[in-house]
Amino acid sequence: MKPAPFAYERPRDLAAALAAIAGDGATKIIAGGQSLGPMLNLRLVAPDLIVDIGGLAELKHVERVGGDLVIGACVTHADIEDGRIPDVTRGAMQRVASAIAYRAVRNRGTVGGSLSHADPSADWISALTALGATMTLRSATGARRVAMKDFVLGALETALAPGEMIEAVRIPAMRVSARWGYVKACRKTGEFAHAIGAVLIDPDAGAARVVIGAVEAAPVVIDDATELFGGRIGGDFGSTFDPRVADRILSKAGIADAADRHIHVAVLQKAIAEAAA
Repeated sequence: MKPAPFAYERPRDLAAALAAIAGDGATKIIAGGQSLGPMLNLRLVAPDLIVDIGGLAELKHVERVGGDLVIGACVTHADIEDGRIPDVTRGAMQRVASAIAYRAVRNRGTVGGSLSHADPSADWISALTALGATMTLRSATGARRVAMKDFVLGALETALAPGEMIEAVRIPAMRVSARWGYVKACRKTGEFAHAIGAVLIDPDAGAARVVIGAVEAAPVVIDDATELFGGRIGGDFGSTFDPRVADRILSKAGIADAADRHIHVAVLQKAIAEAAA
């Protein structure tokens, strides 16, 4: 199939792009097009206007701010995979990027595009939430900051307001004592995940953040995950993880199918074992 007819604009700068998406009518933003392109061809979406931001240098900007890393929305997965941007996560983001879909997708797909699309099975949704990232959302009238954990409201649903786009993502530097684990279950390489476990555990600080993703809704985020480890996070956290607690949390989150919960708990347990290794 081919897309329904639409108008197309390729703005010269960010201000022009924001003005374009502030207009009336159904508008979609395209950068790498790895999600929007197929949806257009299948006529799952039929916008009046497509605004192409793929060439905007302002959205490819990368900088260190204090100990944090700020990356523009149009940074590609391959930019991260290939180490073309600074790494404040001790390789965590690079490993996540390298396992996204296929190389052709990673060459064009962007971080901002993936987050805006908000597919529950997408890697950055869960990984950046676990890393404690925040986002800058910008419109023609100004900018606001939103925590990654508050950005995804449901499957393909975000906190973006009309006329607003992701401008940048800010990722905190990972502490030396922090441990990272990220595991996803796929039937074959490159396929969307059926379960995701992302964990950032700092035994020295006695803290852990756990994200259970690919749940057909917003990820299940456990900011204070000590309950998963018998009430405390110690150096032996790999052996104190209680899968029964994780199962109860998933059940309360609305995952009624026991087999589905079992898969998610098993993947989470592998992520914790990876962090403990």
